[in-house]
Amino acid sequence: MSVFVLPDPDTVALGGLRFAALTEGEVVHRVRAALARGIGGRIATPNVDILRRAELDDSVRADLETADLLVADGAPLVWAARLAGTPLPERVTGSGLIWALSYGLGQDGSSVYLLGGDPATDGAARAADNLLGQFPGLRIAGCESPEYGFERDRRSLQTVMQRVVEAEPDLVFVGLGFPKQERLIEHLRPVLPTSWFLGCGAAINFVAGDCERAPVWMQRSGLEWAHRLAKEPRRLARRYLREDAPYAVRLLATSAMRRDRTDPDEWEDVLTPTEREKWFSEDGAPDHVPSAPHLAVPQESPTPEPPRAARPRPRPRPR
Repeated sequence: MSVFVLPDPDTVALGGLRFAALTEGEVVHRVRAALARGIGGRIATPNVDILRRAELDDSVRADLETADLLVADGAPLVWAARLAGTPLPERVTGSGLIWALSYGLGQDGSSVYLLGGDPATDGAARAADNLLGQFPGLRIAGCESPEYGFERDRRSLQTVMQRVVEAEPDLVFVGLGFPKQERLIEHLRPVLPTSWFLGCGAAINFVAGDCERAPVWMQRSGLEWAHRLAKEPRRLARRYLREDAPYAVRLLATSAMRRDRTDPDEWEDVLTPTEREKWFSEDGAPDHVPSAPHLAVPQESPTPEPPRAARPRPRPRPR
């Protein structure tokens, strides 16, 4: 049985995983509805790099499969879904959800806990102040920026977890990087069954102002990775260029090959409004059909031959 008060969302298959076909606003709506019923859950936002790692490592795949909501944080994932003919409505990022969820929960007077950020600048506390300044109805249950490597020390890990549990937040933003944040969340879920968790990567750093997110135009055009690469070339060059880029190309190619549509009318539901205006005339009939692998072109039926005239039966001779 679904944990959701609302019907299960439609899902789209990518890289062997099922992604929820939801907008950012719909994710927030589902979390608020579940919290109102005392139902907890977990949101994961894999990008191309995480999807690539999930293909190679079963433990990484398991970290994603146990999420209650899996949404696509990465433009190539959205493009691949469209190429396969099963479009996702939009890219849903952890960096966007931290703001959207805080706004939504602020409307309900719900509480959040921030775990992550730069310990040198007390990033979680500064991010909490910024969220509270934007959303006065939001309650901050607690915040902490643990030292790097805390998870390797059993006592430090237990201390961090105990503080979260004692705060009893409605939602926990865990910004420790993948897969560390997902594995910590799995430890916390059994003791906070009515809370929601979002593994949000660098989102707490962005909210705190310790890191600058890419301009909006780069986010919308799928170039946010280039902005991050320019900021941290030594750390990200190998991952982005030698590992993730070839995987993204292969994902797009295999998604295009999965698509097998024979009805031109079915193209309309996967086009953007601009593309729909380009490809379709005012009366809704396709002006022409874009080419695609395996697009079947119906053959003209041969003109049937006219029926042959029946031979008259010979008359019987009179005897």
